[in-house]
Amino acid sequence: MQAYQNADRDAAAETGDPHALVALLFGELLRHMRLFVAMLEDGKENSESRSKHFARSLTIIYGLQNSLDFERGGEIVENLFRIYEYARQQLLIASRTNDTAGTQAAIDALEDIHDAWNQIEYTNQKTG
Repeated sequence: MQAYQNADRDAAAETGDPHALVALLFGELLRHMRLFVAMLEDGKENSESRSKHFARSLTIIYGLQNSLDFERGGEIVENLFRIYEYARQQLLIASRTNDTAGTQAAIDALEDIHDAWNQIEYTNQKTG
């Protein structure tokens, strides 16, 4: 499974397709956030693996935030920034308190965005 994920990641990076790269980042962000939450809920709060998923989640969020074009994106970009920031804050809170409710809410919001992003690509492929 990991080999397939690595192949997808490499293919998206090689194409230079911004839409594919953002979709990949969303998928990776959601995966790492879910694993982080699962480890907290299982009581693995001090594990090295938990720290890895936490750090990767934050790194991807920073990457998504930095990719936003505030000059051309208008209200949509501002809203995306707020959602990313909310997710970042919830991860930080969960890492301190072990309360995963806020992080799960952030995951739910990000899943909605991910689904919409994938729908845009699907629509573009059908019309293109």
